[in-house]
Amino acid sequence: MKHTDPRAAALIAGYEALSPAGLDSLVALYADDCSFKDPFNEVRGRAAVRRVFAHMFETVKTPRFVVRHAIVQGDQCFLGWDFHAGDLVIRGASHLRFDAAGLVVDHRDYWDAAEELYEKLPVLGALMRLLKRQLRAT
Repeated sequence: MKHTDPRAAALIAGYEALSPAGLDSLVALYADDCSFKDPFNEVRGRAAVRRVFAHMFETVKTPRFVVRHAIVQGDQCFLGWDFHAGDLVIRGASHLRFDAAGLVVDHRDYWDAAEELYEKLPVLGALMRLLKRQLRAT
């Protein structure tokens, strides 16, 4: 996906081409004291963000991002994306805030771990689907 805002364009390109060898290029788009939060991690600092993504490559089969939507307004950016890991696809979104230099200072990922991940696991998935049916208001 292309975007006219150079900050968003750089992030989109970095995420869609992400590889273990490209981690330094991606984290160079983040401020030294940035914050990052997703359903499993909450870290501060560029080095910690790099470790989160390095761990992803160690534990997930062929991970890749496809950015579907991008909205930029002022220093705020919203990216809607699909995360592919083998046969698994997780739909999520990132809310980012840029500093005056155009670097990411805040990054927050939003995705439903129960629906997008746990429900797709054999044993846990069956339990999650059962709970969901029982809690549904019909």
